[in-house]
Amino acid sequence: MAALFGARVRRLRTAAGLTQAELGDRTHVVSTRITQIERASGAKPTLELARALDAVLGADDLLVELWPYVYREAFPDWSRKFMEHSERAVAIREYAAHVVPGLLQTQDYARAVLRVGRTLSGEEQLEERVALRMGRQERLGAPGRPELWVVLDEAVLRRPVGGRAVMREQVARLLRAAEEPHITVQVLPFDQGEHDAMGGSLTVLTMPDGSETAYTEGAHYGQLVEDPDEVRAFTLTYDRLRAAALPPLMSLDMIRSVMEDNHRGAKVPSRSERRRVAQEQLQQPGGRQLRRGGRRASGRRPGP
Repeated sequence: MAALFGARVRRLRTAAGLTQAELGDRTHVVSTRITQIERASGAKPTLELARALDAVLGADDLLVELWPYVYREAFPDWSRKFMEHSERAVAIREYAAHVVPGLLQTQDYARAVLRVGRTLSGEEQLEERVALRMGRQERLGAPGRPELWVVLDEAVLRRPVGGRAVMREQVARLLRAAEEPHITVQVLPFDQGEHDAMGGSLTVLTMPDGSETAYTEGAHYGQLVEDPDEVRAFTLTYDRLRAAALPPLMSLDMIRSVMEDNHRGAKVPSRSERRRVAQEQLQQPGGRQLRRGGRRASGRRPGP
């Protein structure tokens, strides 16, 4: 991708009748930086430079649109491959143990998460990481968007990442997302105790051909699992988590309680109460399609 980016810059520069030195002057970098970009050598272009090149060369955002793919090459193989699979998945099932999944993060929340525990060269690189993450979210509103089912550990809601104001905005974002017909959000409460995925987060991706891939992630590592037998085991783990979590209606009530700053006194329904409510939902017309607020969403996939 870096070679493709460089080739596009060279072609656009030549068409504009500019030398490397002239393009460097207009984008406020030395001419050798332009040489590095065109040869796909040295440091990869920053998002700021991609925007400057787009503007000077009249590329109509072509270079900015290519930039995430170039920048992604700096990530480990397992991380890059997971992102590639995610972009093609028709269904994404995710269990988040510690933080809100990237697809549902606000900018400020993402900035707080990315700033911690990473070796960044400065604010510019941080903003690039945030921009890349926000760009991945665009697929949720695009044609052919995937079905997204997220199970949040209760710890995700209780930890005020970025401070109370940032967390409040993030919780509101979760509630808005859960209103979308293709997004389901559940909460796994503390009282469920131990479970198979306590060591980290888990994602199961369903591809267009029906095949599945699993991805597990800890604080400093990730693993993409493609072996069918191993994937089936992770899928079963996810289904158990989804079944143990609060039903969608109760999950949203709990999330609202957190947003209203009443979470310290919030009462999590007992297991027997959750079973009773789930049974009542199944007995109503539409059965498992019953969603939040006593409202059914037509065409929904079955619940856990």
